Parts: sequence; structure tokens; C-alpha cells
Amino acid sequence: MARYTREHKQETRQRIIATAGRRIKRSGIDGSGVATLMKDAGLTNGAFYAHFGSKDDLVDTAIAHELDLLHSNIVEQTGPGAAGLEQLVRWYLSPDHRDNPVDGCPNAALLDEIGRSGDTTRQAYTDGVLVVIDGLAARMTPEDPLASRVTALSLLGMMVGTVQLARALTDRQLSDHLLEQGLRNALALVGTELRP
Repeated sequence: MARYTREHKQETRQRIIATAGRRIKRSGIDGSGVATLMKDAGLTNGAFYAHFGSKDDLVDTAIAHELDLLHSNIVEQTGPGAAGLEQLVRWYLSPDHRDNPVDGCPNAALLDEIGRSGDTTRQAYTDGVLVVIDGLAARMTPEDPLASRVTALSLLGMMVGTVQLARALTDRQLSDHLLEQGLRNALALVGTELRP
């Protein structure tokens, strides 16, 4: 039987993490069993334990990965300063983000489950979200990001709650109005006016 190279094993692990992140945002942590997660990655259940000690281990790693993606793909790839912060807020509180949780923020998709998870999952989440918060704070006050850390945390909480509620509403018009008001509130928090 041929042995896989270290690079192949690492690529396979990364594929499992990426597909698990998308699946748990779609189906939730409890709704994503090992068999489903491995099937999504194109692998058998037997391969799981060559990469992870438990489902919790994979979930913790996938949540950390999703928060890292949020930071690198959104926070770092938007424009600098206030303009970049506004760009991020507009994306976050958009109908597109509301309607596509699999491609969106893990906070809005998983926060309720993370809050009920064990210590290691909550710690993985805390570690990852603090990086996102610090990225937001650096946009608010580049000269002193620590001064804006609580405001950045409040901004994230406001945006996450708005998207979660907008996703739960069956009245599309009401959901759209909620996103629009959430956008106004978030922009006011960061000192930017809503422009048409």
C-alpha cells in the first residue's frame, strides 16, 4: 500500500477543514456529522482519524479557519481606513450576505451554537474573533486601535445580530428594511453617514 507524502496529507487536511467550514455554516455544528463532513471532502470516514482526534477537534479548527478567512478576505482586502470599514459594513449588512450564509461570516451562521459549545470550541472562536475585532479597531483608529476595541466588538455584535434576525424573518420586505436600518446604525457607530 502506497504511503502519502506529507504535502498530500496536509492538502487533504486543508480540504477537510475548508469543506467542514462551509458545511457547518450551512447545516450547523450539530447538523454536520463526521460522515457528511468527510463525504463533502470526497473522503471516507476511515480517513477522518488520520487528520483529527475528534469531531470537536475538526469543528474548532474549521471555526478558526473561517474566522481567519473573514479577517484575510474581508478585513484585509477592503480599502484602507474609514472607506474600507464602510465597504466591510455594507457587505456584511447586504441582502447577498443574508442570503448566502455558506459564503459568509461564521459569526452570523454559528454564534448561537458556539455559545452552547464546549470550552475548546469557544476558545477557538474567541481567539479568532479577537483578530477580526483588532482588524476592525485598526480601521477605526489606526493611531490607537486599543481605544476602539470595544467599539469594534459592539459593531460586530450589531452586524451579526442584524444578519441573524434578517435571516430568520419570513417577510422579505421587513428583512430588507432591517438590513437597511442596521446599516444606518452601524455606519453611525463608526461615524459615517449612509449615502444612497
